[in-house]
Amino acid sequence: MNTALIGGGLLMSKLDVFANLKPAVIKIGVIGCGDRGRGLIQVLKQSPDKFEVTAICDILDFRLSQGQRLCKPSVNSYSDYKKLLGDREVDAVVIAVPLNLHYLIAVAALKADKHLYLEKTMTYNIAEALNLVKLAKDRPAQIVQIGHQYRYSPLYYKVKEMISNNYLGDISQIECRWDRNNDWRRPVANPSLERQINWRMYKEYSGGLVAELMSHQIDFINWAFDTHPNEIMATGGIDVFKDGRETYDNVQVTMRYEGKHGMVGNFGATCGNARDGYLFKIKGTLGTISLLTDEGVFYPEKKLLANREVVDGVSGATRIAWNKDGGVPILPEPTKDGTWYALNDFYDCIQNHKTPDSNVITGARTAISVHLANKALYGKKMVQWKDGYDLV
Repeated sequence: MNTALIGGGLLMSKLDVFANLKPAVIKIGVIGCGDRGRGLIQVLKQSPDKFEVTAICDILDFRLSQGQRLCKPSVNSYSDYKKLLGDREVDAVVIAVPLNLHYLIAVAALKADKHLYLEKTMTYNIAEALNLVKLAKDRPAQIVQIGHQYRYSPLYYKVKEMISNNYLGDISQIECRWDRNNDWRRPVANPSLERQINWRMYKEYSGGLVAELMSHQIDFINWAFDTHPNEIMATGGIDVFKDGRETYDNVQVTMRYEGKHGMVGNFGATCGNARDGYLFKIKGTLGTISLLTDEGVFYPEKKLLANREVVDGVSGATRIAWNKDGGVPILPEPTKDGTWYALNDFYDCIQNHKTPDSNVITGARTAISVHLANKALYGKKMVQWKDGYDLV
């Protein structure tokens, strides 16, 4: 008896079942009802024809209550994620928990045959990233999408297209910041819950500013150029808020990308100044792209201005809409929040069994980049990408 043929037949049978089910509304379980989890619930509610939140979970009673208030009275509430994963009414789960728990719950979700939307950064460390890739590959019937939502907007797809079509020429520099002027803390009524609520401040649970903020921009560069950093240097410290935190509140990371021309990426974040906020610039020999999360501008170099057709092609307009700084808006109006686009794509990928653009492979590449950056940051040394980290 050909056991390999039987195994393959069973796999195809399972894929066919998932392909043919195509529920009109996907029933979602949300694990983690903190700020991000509740934000995701709010966005899911904007598409009632696609999603219904039927179950929620949090280990903190007050967080669970906050989540319940956003859902229908019939929502099933759990304090144990394993019980939610055992709920047969749940088709897919959204995981929005502290970073150190991402891998543990993601593995359990996949083994429970749930589709998975896993918040960024994908995993806490490199070993977890590599292992999750292997598990997801062994379970092709399930969709795994990673929550790097900003690059799901039409704006970021357009920028990726511009890079591919050489509108910027040879790109050598990337400048990114994500700054704020506050302590990044959540209020804690009960001191015993400090580490559970402010987990981002403690190395046991968090990758700090690199994982929570800078990972979005790192992820976009990896995706847009189909690359990864080859060497990483970093510095930083607890320079502003001397309040017992362990993760740095002031960070600068430099990444070197080796490729056709080579690039240097500078990624920074501080909790001590909000002037720049979100800043993202990609610089090439023909021009610069300057991005916010929802709008962007292309600034051509002077030598490009003689070729109006090339500049016209950026916006697809027959007439250039120059801004006062001499730039061309990339899209005519701001985009929606990236999470809306990301979750709608999650629905489409489940319905049509497609691989998300932000998938387990791209998620792992960024998780590895983030972990190496933190290794350079806290270890005060240059680190290199290793051959064993290449996933495809």
